[in-house]
Amino acid sequence: MASLRARREEVVAVRRGAVRSVVVAGSLVLGGLAQGAGAAVAAAGPEADVGYHGRVALGRGLLRVWMVPENEGPSALANATVRVRLSADLADRQELAGGCARAGLREVVCETGAMPLHGRGRHIGLALALKEAPTEVVVRIDTWWNGGATDRNLTNNEHVVLALDTGDAYAF
Repeated sequence: MASLRARREEVVAVRRGAVRSVVVAGSLVLGGLAQGAGAAVAAAGPEADVGYHGRVALGRGLLRVWMVPENEGPSALANATVRVRLSADLADRQELAGGCARAGLREVVCETGAMPLHGRGRHIGLALALKEAPTEVVVRIDTWWNGGATDRNLTNNEHVVLALDTGDAYAF
């Protein structure tokens, strides 16, 4: 009976030690992450609030996208990259605007050009031929690269638009 009691106390002591070790290790890791996060924020560089405003229209297998990138600051940006993703495949051949490139079966990326503080980048116009003529296309617009800046307000640079095959323009 005494040896059973001694084993239980030994197991409890080992468990307490293990729990204590995990708690201490966790505290060290979390403390290190918190310090690292502070350093990462400080080293992140400039901050810019990039947004996109425009419209999309779908008609007979052709998707038109017009947009203007804007920067509300607090820092100017030399350049950024906007991404346009589609729910339908692009046709094999595309004639894209300057500064734009195909990034996949359903993706196009475009540079915004310089965006001064409280200013606009270049106007971007795309006429994207689709592989088939769908009745609707979901268009997702977001920032692919933010010029090395931090953007804490993603609500104005991430858009999802449902374009119906009516030729009507849908704003974002």
